[in-house]
Amino acid sequence: MSADRVLARADGAVLHLTLNRPDKRNAIDAPMVDALLEQLTAADLGAQVRVIALRGAGTDFCSGADLTELLASVDQSAEINAANAERLGRVFTTLREMPKPVVAVVHGRALAGGCGLATACDMVLARDDATFGYPEVHRGFVPAMVMAMLRRAVGEKVAFDLVATGRSLTAQEALGLGLITRVVPAHRFDTDVAHLLADLAALSPSAVALTKRLLYAADTVGFDAAIALGARVNAVVRGTPDFKDAVEKFLKR
Repeated sequence: MSADRVLARADGAVLHLTLNRPDKRNAIDAPMVDALLEQLTAADLGAQVRVIALRGAGTDFCSGADLTELLASVDQSAEINAANAERLGRVFTTLREMPKPVVAVVHGRALAGGCGLATACDMVLARDDATFGYPEVHRGFVPAMVMAMLRRAVGEKVAFDLVATGRSLTAQEALGLGLITRVVPAHRFDTDVAHLLADLAALSPSAVALTKRLLYAADTVGFDAAIALGARVNAVVRGTPDFKDAVEKFLKR
């Protein structure tokens, strides 16, 4: 069942992964979690893949967790529910840990776990009619895992506001809070997204991978340690073929 939950399409060095439950607004269920983990693992290992674009089929990016599945979990043991939650958590950690950039391409609604899925990506490109939010509180639920990413993205005061009120944000509001990366008008959304993905794919894979690793590693250490870690990465980059070739080409201009 999980095979059709996430569709994969390669476009040169860009791999497009599409959440594929349009009739359910791409609600996240267990088969979709399994499919995401499978596809992300394959993309990480695929030498030809340099950028991953995460999209949603139909009218929305993702409406969050499948409520029917969530309701059924009420009768399951705490151990089973913890195991299922941890498996979804591995999707978030995989997005953060894989060296290749992952770009959320958002149209329509990105709500609850769907908003968390976008937040977990390295960049979020939103069509100007997109909406974002964490409405879990209105259903007696808590956006527990995604708060780890949300707090880093917007700060604790704004994060509390968003999860405690469950209010929705327009794309422009989400941009202003630092929740997303860019807002693109609908009439040129596909074109602009394609150009950005192609630009990312053309960059040095080693430089992008080290940039991503250093950026997130700095979350877990103090200032002095982050500077020291940056110095080590600086030294490593100087020894890469990509750096040597790029500098030589620049100097020959």
